Amino acid sequence: MPDTEEFYRIKRLPPYVFEEVNALKARLRAEGRDVIDFGMGNPDMPTPPHIVEKLIETARKPRTNRYSASRGVPGLRRAIARYYERRFGVTLDPDTEIVATLGSKEGFANLAQAITAPGDVILAPDPAYPIHAYGFIIAGGVIRAVPAPSPEAYLSGMARAIGRTTPRPTAMVLNYPSNPTAHVVELDFYREAVALAKKHDIWILSDLAYSEIYFEKPAPSVLQVEGAKDIAVEVNSLSKTYSMAGYRVGMAVGNPRLIAALARVKSYLDYGAFTPIQVAAVAALDGPQDCVEEIRAIYRSRRDVLAESFANAGWTIPVPAASMFAWAPIPEEYRALGSVGFAKKLMEEADVAVAPGVGFGEHGEGYVRIGLVENEQRIRQAARNVKRMFARRNAA
Repeated sequence: MPDTEEFYRIKRLPPYVFEEVNALKARLRAEGRDVIDFGMGNPDMPTPPHIVEKLIETARKPRTNRYSASRGVPGLRRAIARYYERRFGVTLDPDTEIVATLGSKEGFANLAQAITAPGDVILAPDPAYPIHAYGFIIAGGVIRAVPAPSPEAYLSGMARAIGRTTPRPTAMVLNYPSNPTAHVVELDFYREAVALAKKHDIWILSDLAYSEIYFEKPAPSVLQVEGAKDIAVEVNSLSKTYSMAGYRVGMAVGNPRLIAALARVKSYLDYGAFTPIQVAAVAALDGPQDCVEEIRAIYRSRRDVLAESFANAGWTIPVPAASMFAWAPIPEEYRALGSVGFAKKLMEEADVAVAPGVGFGEHGEGYVRIGLVENEQRIRQAARNVKRMFARRNAA
């Protein structure tokens, strides 16, 4: 009988914070409760028709059911290059500076596998999307979590951490617009980050998955900074931009050395996405972009309804400038419950599911993440449920 002790990499992962909340949600739904679910950033809008039609058309061709290309078919890599030129004014070589990935999450995780040696120290924000830390932990690295209550605090915290960390960090993680906090940055932020990374010979790994879900100024790319490609790679995704989350199409672009390392690791692990999906991704990137504005407008409207209706319910939620999330402080009278306890109470007493902030790191405690993944009617219903929950507490 093999040793029953937990496997090494599994032992390095913490208990899954969301599991307790998800189990409660499943139980309540099994009992017939109508839980309004803001917990997962899972787009609910349909993929634009011209993208679906291209997928169907290509899938009908017999040769497209064969193995695809791990680093992405040439047509998709060229379409990604055109997108970066059009959107950011950044020129990329499709052969040496672009890899198509199975979503940005896979790209980030495999990039971590490619560049991380056991014991390497990576600077990552806290709170953060879990893969930003655990992709490296699974690869054998060590995370130096830097508090990120704001982009400016994160940048200054990284500068301090570099001087106090042994061994010297090998990479820093950036994610703006941020998941979960919805923080945004200007191009000057990236200029400072690139200067800091170059000064200390550190790679930059930027996650720009929410590049097109913005409500004020368009989100910049770190690669717009002169010389950024010397030390930076950026991952992006079609998941939110075109409501294609289940298609699993993303990209990693930038520094040729890092891109080559990612491509080599991927060549051992996968054959790339189904070719018709890659061709559909080309149709998304090269086709009419009015659908992107329509999707963005829906998220903007939901954001405004969320802020207004929840404020009327007695819960003031900061209005996000980008992303499909609101990062909401727990109301003062419930803060003692912690984010997991409050998330469970919301489900039990208001039929509303949110993601507990502590699931995104120690500094996420005191917050919950609310996804803009329900329509406006459901958002207003959730606010009414929350208002009744608050009223019951006040009457007690």
